[in-house]
Amino acid sequence: MAEVRPDPHLSYIRPVTPRTPDGCDECMHVGSSWLHLRMCLTCGHVGCCDSSTLQHARAHAATAGHPIVRSFEPGEEWRWCYVDEALV
Repeated sequence: MAEVRPDPHLSYIRPVTPRTPDGCDECMHVGSSWLHLRMCLTCGHVGCCDSSTLQHARAHAATAGHPIVRSFEPGEEWRWCYVDEALV
């Protein structure tokens, strides 16, 4: 049986506050809309989800090297690792 190991990217998580609590930082700058929001758990960047047209949360993870986000939707607590494409 394979051993289950914790995601090695959990070490990127820091205590953060949302940098733009009103929505996706980039979408607000370009006047675009989003479906759902994700917050980077390394720096607090708030970006739009993969179902949104511009996918700013994923783009931030790729360019900044910050792999883990959590849902920034009310009542949701789950976290996602973009590197491993898995809930963490």
